[in-house]
Amino acid sequence: MALLQQDTPFRVLSDEELDAWRAIPPAVASDCMNRTQVMSAAIKPIREGQSLCGQARTVTTMVGDCGPICALISAARPGEIVMVDAGGVEDTAVWGGVMTEEAVHRRLGGAVIDGAVRDVADMRKAGFAMFCRSVVPRGPHHGFGGTVDGLVSVAGVPVRSGDIVLGNDDGVVVVPLEQADAVLAAAQAHLLKEEGWVRDIRRGVPIPTIFEFPSVK
Repeated sequence: MALLQQDTPFRVLSDEELDAWRAIPPAVASDCMNRTQVMSAAIKPIREGQSLCGQARTVTTMVGDCGPICALISAARPGEIVMVDAGGVEDTAVWGGVMTEEAVHRRLGGAVIDGAVRDVADMRKAGFAMFCRSVVPRGPHHGFGGTVDGLVSVAGVPVRSGDIVLGNDDGVVVVPLEQADAVLAAAQAHLLKEEGWVRDIRRGVPIPTIFEFPSVK
């Protein structure tokens, strides 16, 4: 298997820094990045209520090949999120139950697959946070190759190892690591502003008044 690993060092966030991000919904993070960095609507969790918050580890794999992904699962740190550019192929799974076992054993933070997975009942039972494009029984090959820790495109979003990945039932947003401090501060301020809007609505202020929209009679 032709497997290439890029030399891509990045700053590892502390538990305290990641705790601050866990309070930020993906939608708010995207709003604070001019509503960008949002993955295709096709990328959704395999079970309602799942969430993602961690730093990315990236892998690009040849179509239908799980080998490079297996290599990354074995190397990723606890809490990291495996981000897979599998070419968006929906008819061949590149992640399954055995891979989930190792990911859970190594306490990874979840995975986002721009492609297909299988054995989702095992993932749900294990509580593993899996976001993907599709689910299909057909399994992968292994041996063609891929690249670990390179710049990837996952469902329309550029991702580098170290970037912050946020996911919930809405979908997945990626915050570039170099923008993390600015986006976090903006998101925290935005949440405070939203709390004010909700208080206004609950005391009877109409939304057009809050946002200074035209009103109708």
